[in-house]
Parts: sequence; structure tokens; C-alpha cells
Amino acid sequence: MLESDFASERRAMVAGQLRDRGIDDERVLAAMGRVPREAFLDEGDRPRAYEDAPIAIGFGQTMSQPFMVALIAQAADVRPGRKILDVGTGSGYAAAVLADLGAEVHSIERIPELAERATDRLGAAGYAGVRVHVGDGSLGVPEAAPFDAITVAAAAPRLPLTLYEQLVLGGRLVVPIGRRHTQRLEIAIRSPEGPAVLHSVPCRFVPLVGERGYRRSGRR
Repeated sequence: MLESDFASERRAMVAGQLRDRGIDDERVLAAMGRVPREAFLDEGDRPRAYEDAPIAIGFGQTMSQPFMVALIAQAADVRPGRKILDVGTGSGYAAAVLADLGAEVHSIERIPELAERATDRLGAAGYAGVRVHVGDGSLGVPEAAPFDAITVAAAAPRLPLTLYEQLVLGGRLVVPIGRRHTQRLEIAIRSPEGPAVLHSVPCRFVPLVGERGYRRSGRR
């Protein structure tokens, strides 16, 4: 496909998949309209870049549906200069959207091959400032904390307090919570009294594998 074809599909995605479904943060819509989703996929998968669906990227992982990427970015209330932790780098696409919104982005991926591939693609797409870490995403990146927001692209069995504790006061943790096949995207705001949890939409993500998530062989 030509670049002009991808640009046309990107505009249609923003209008039909995002704006028409309630994504109303104009900054998020603009970022989703700028970031080339196809640049974060293997060549053979690029014609599918703007489908209304997640896309497999290998190692049992997926690039999230565009609507979920936009919804998470909107829920995180990303602003220029804020420090964001993106848990589950995967393809690197969501990290690119957060960086396009002006955030200082740290991203963590447990699979080294995906982390290396995402780093290369982020750099090629103009987002070399994203710092990709390899490690257990359920433990966050404490050496870079505190964060203004933490976004998680994998489902946890319960609110991951280790991540919550890496937020500034008033910071937001956006994370899918629930069983492996039945989840809701939740927003937890850090306050002196403890997490103020807002419930959002039903969703379905791959499991957050790690010490404070799901074990590889089953639920914690």
C-alpha cells in the first residue's frame, strides 16, 4: 500500500472507530491521526493496520485495537511534559501515541525480542525518546518513578499495588482488571486515602504475566 493509502485509512479510523465511539479528547484524536500504526507491524501485516481489531505480533502478544489505545490514552489524561509508564510495550505503537502527546515515556516489555523490535521501530518512526526497559511489567520501573500516569496493556487479576505506589499523588493507573476472559478497564487515582477507582468499559487483553500479575501456568 502507498503512504497516501495508509494516511486515508488513518483518517477513516479516527472518524469511524474513535470519534464516533466517544473518544472526545481532541489531542488524543490528533495523535492517533499522526502516528503511523503500520510502521509498528511486519510488512505482511501492514495492510491490516487500521482494522477495528487487535493484531497478533508474535510471542502470544497483540497490538491493541485502535479504540482501546485511544481510550487508555484519554483515560490517562496525558499532558506535555508528564512522565508516563507504558506497561507491555509490545509493538511500541501505544508508547508512540503517548510520546506524540508530549509525554516523557518509559515503556517496559518482558520479552526481549519484542522490546528490541519496538525500540527499532520507535526510532524509525521518530519516537527515539521513548525509553524501553526489559523486565517484569507487573513490578513497574521503580528507578524511574514516580510517574504521572501508568498505562497497562495487559490484564491483571487485581489492582497492581506495586504499580499504583509508583504514581505521584493524583496520578492515574489505567489497567484492565479481571479474569483472563472477562475484564474491565479501570482507572485508579492515587490519593492519601488510597485508590479512588473509576470503572470503565468491558475489555479483553492478554494476561499481565509477572510476579504481581498472572503466573505463566495459571492465576496467582
